[in-house]
Amino acid sequence: FRRAHTLTVLFILTCALGYVTLLEETPQDTAYNTKRGIVASILVFLCFGVTQAKDGPFSRPHPAYWRFWLCVSVVYELFLIFILFQTVQDGRKFMKYIDPHLGVPLPERDYGGNCLIYDPGNETDPFHNIWDKLDGFVPAHFFGWYLKTLMIRDWWMCMIISVMFEFLEYSLEHQLPNFSECWWDHWIMDVILCNGLGIYCGMKTLSWLSLKTYKWQGLWNIPTYKGKMKRIVFQFTPYSWVKFEWKPASSLRRWLAVCGIIFVFLLAELNTFYLKFVLWMPPEHYLVLLRLVFFVNVGGVAMREIYDFMDDPKFHKKLGQQAWLVAAITATEFLIVVKYDPYTLTLSLPFYITQCWILGIILVLTWTAWRFFIRDITLRYKEIRRQKQEHRHEKDKCLSNGDGHSALLDEPNGNKPRERKL
Repeated sequence: FRRAHTLTVLFILTCALGYVTLLEETPQDTAYNTKRGIVASILVFLCFGVTQAKDGPFSRPHPAYWRFWLCVSVVYELFLIFILFQTVQDGRKFMKYIDPHLGVPLPERDYGGNCLIYDPGNETDPFHNIWDKLDGFVPAHFFGWYLKTLMIRDWWMCMIISVMFEFLEYSLEHQLPNFSECWWDHWIMDVILCNGLGIYCGMKTLSWLSLKTYKWQGLWNIPTYKGKMKRIVFQFTPYSWVKFEWKPASSLRRWLAVCGIIFVFLLAELNTFYLKFVLWMPPEHYLVLLRLVFFVNVGGVAMREIYDFMDDPKFHKKLGQQAWLVAAITATEFLIVVKYDPYTLTLSLPFYITQCWILGIILVLTWTAWRFFIRDITLRYKEIRRQKQEHRHEKDKCLSNGDGHSALLDEPNGNKPRERKL
């Protein structure tokens, strides 16, 4: 039935596209015809994938919605592969086919400079430095971390990723001027206010979703209009709730998996800034926003597939398809950055930053070795030693209060060799 339904939809879509092309005279503009043909091909592929792709772990608001984003992931990965195989000049020129305003170098905005919270030299507005930082990226930070918290579902992991990214901005501000910010912009506005408030609201939403009663009822079985409207709104909430318990210190496998998740998250965040830099896209361009919307939708599915694979590997024997696509997309974006501007990426880190990162890596490796190797060997040795002591104590107790005492009573004449033997 599903295959017949797919063929019917594809047939109708093909007929509609053919009817549109027959109604109008084909323009002689090669670039316009190429763009129109590519868009039509993508629509046909998305129509096929929405009806034929494999269902993911989510079923609300509808499985077709998540199949659509899976197919968008494939299209986006193919687009990245195409950009990767172009020269730097051709790749930037190709962006003009998407938006004619692209393809020109843009100056990077420096958020550093004067870092005085209260500037007495400016009598008209001494707090002008704060107002300059309050742009459209402030609510973007808040909503971004609110949605990331809904994906990760763990307060500690979210805070670690948030703080680690600020350290990355400190470390890489010599490569991208956009990373240069004031100290209070890093830690007060970003970590505490925007990111922290977004994480807090996300955790409150997760708490509400975990306490919510998931009892679904058909729309037409609800008698009141208020109940019908409530049911329609709840259609956009999860069908059931799964609480993520990552437990990174429980085993070496889970610890490495959590470290890998944090690494991919940070790399995807860095790709946002570096792709804008190498492809000459302004931060407020709609393509940047579309990429973030894309990662919000596919990232939630990928995180659920990763958690299912880690939590129950016997039932989920393979990692989900969306998780593999997200990893491939992140890696391809990084390869584009490396190819398009290797000079920026190879700018050496300042010596003190290199020392800090080496110290941090050594501490993490030391803790990993202690927690999963040295500590386990020590605990195993202590347990074996305790068991031997208990066994020796029971044996001595048995000899003093058990067989030895009864043997002396059985031989009142005093058999010295037997006594000595006992």
